[in-house]
Amino acid sequence: MATKIRIGERWVGDGEPCFIIAEAGSNHNGNLEQAKRLIDVAREAGADAVKFQLFRASKLYPKNAGQSDYLKLDRSIYDIIADMEMPYEWLPELAAHCQERGIIFLSSVFDEESVDRLDPYVPAYKIASYEMTHLPLVRHIARKGKPTIISTGTANLEEVDETVEAFLQTGNAGLMLMQCTASYPAPVESLNLRAIVTMKNAFGVPVGLSDHSRDPLTGPMAAVAIGADLVEKHFTLSNRLPGPDHPFSVEPGELRSMVQKIREVERALGSGEKAVQPVEGELRGFARRSIFTTRDIAAGEVLTPENVAVLRCGKLVPGLEPKYYDEMLGMTAQRTVQAGSAIRREDYA
Repeated sequence: MATKIRIGERWVGDGEPCFIIAEAGSNHNGNLEQAKRLIDVAREAGADAVKFQLFRASKLYPKNAGQSDYLKLDRSIYDIIADMEMPYEWLPELAAHCQERGIIFLSSVFDEESVDRLDPYVPAYKIASYEMTHLPLVRHIARKGKPTIISTGTANLEEVDETVEAFLQTGNAGLMLMQCTASYPAPVESLNLRAIVTMKNAFGVPVGLSDHSRDPLTGPMAAVAIGADLVEKHFTLSNRLPGPDHPFSVEPGELRSMVQKIREVERALGSGEKAVQPVEGELRGFARRSIFTTRDIAAGEVLTPENVAVLRCGKLVPGLEPKYYDEMLGMTAQRTVQAGSAIRREDYA
């Protein structure tokens, strides 16, 4: 198992910045210029990669598959999918546009021909949730030898294990998994983010969140806080555009905010080492406590709670730390000490 995997120029895994995928999906609406604008928006937001979807209706559904209840459209799912197909001819142009903009080009693939067509243009593959049990397709992709991200929506751990085993049996160790709730939009309470930790422990590979909730921040922030190595989020140019995926996708400003907040969360998480932070320096010296005299003490006088106390230092030079207070009580002052002075070890015996 590989705990860190390279996609393009980016390493993905624990200890690395979260790999952020802006999921354009099919929100290009069949318009190449709109697809390019989605790439621009993803780059402007600071995402690491922009991802589309490459499918053919004839490889997804029988023509008589019927209507999808969740879409609430009076059309067959086959016809809807056919209208959303991305032309193969776009691939070189979109890949080139991504390279010009400095963002990684990715795509989910849903059939073997699309895998082969896509292969020259991407550094990694994505397998969608509904395809993860299509083990012939999983093996076909794995044999390309490239890193692969597999979403696990609608699956239980046993099914994920079966998919992982099928992938690894090809000799390709470049596997990443995504916790995903296959509902559009997914209620925040259905995200089950702790499954990220479960799959990390079970499989020893990078694991992230493919977030289908409409909330731009809650899922991604919490996922990164508990160790997600990747975050994927659908986005659109506008929720008002026609098409089944636009309503639950985040808009450009929300995508930008999501990326910024993920990076802020990463900075807030820190290294995990318990150490004094540089910004604590001033108040560490000013507000930490030391042992001080509360009145003048003559040589030979016994130290008691009536003449010494544990106080904050302010701008005074500290003396003994509070941990020595109990052992100091009952000792005898070796010299005269003025009120408001920090006690030092040589002051008593």
